[in-house]
Amino acid sequence: MKKNLILIGLLAAASSAQAGGIGVRAGTMGVGADIAWNLAPALSARLGYSALDWDHDVSTDAVTYNGKLKLSNLNAFLEFHPLGPLFRITGGFVFHDNKYDVNAARFGGSLSGTVEPSNNAAPYLGIGWGTVAGAGINFYADLGIMFMGSPKARLTANCGSLSPAACGALQAEVPAEQRRLEDELKNAKYFPVLNVGLTIGF
Repeated sequence: MKKNLILIGLLAAASSAQAGGIGVRAGTMGVGADIAWNLAPALSARLGYSALDWDHDVSTDAVTYNGKLKLSNLNAFLEFHPLGPLFRITGGFVFHDNKYDVNAARFGGSLSGTVEPSNNAAPYLGIGWGTVAGAGINFYADLGIMFMGSPKARLTANCGSLSPAACGALQAEVPAEQRRLEDELKNAKYFPVLNVGLTIGF
């Protein structure tokens, strides 16, 4: 609901703008697109969406997990151009549904679950080259940090055909393994952003 209200408000503002553009991009936030419009001579707004799924395994001290990172990001940015249209400073929020699904065989059973950031509305700060709102066909790039917050792991023990004693041992391992997994992924709270793309202005 919050995402929809933001989207409606920004699109309404875009409809009254005098200049704007659309762009397509790829990078660490996924593959996506942007729409942008000028608000003032050195200020523009940008709304975009990107997504991507990719496999990435991770190991704690005790377990090696098969993992899949699932990215889904809606960005709402303001962009300040202090030196002209090429260089910019970008700030705003990324409303995301990013998560990391994991699964690992363990003692004849398995551990499975999801790791999610603690902040679903992640502040963003970065710099960039080019502007989506510029006239013509142009290159643009983003370099910044998305502050997603500390990761929170939720694991489930899947006992299968394990004996009651073995199942109990596997279930007892869950709390400690959640902490190990959160510690292993703690640096993900500062998610690096590097995007490159092409824009068409109008």
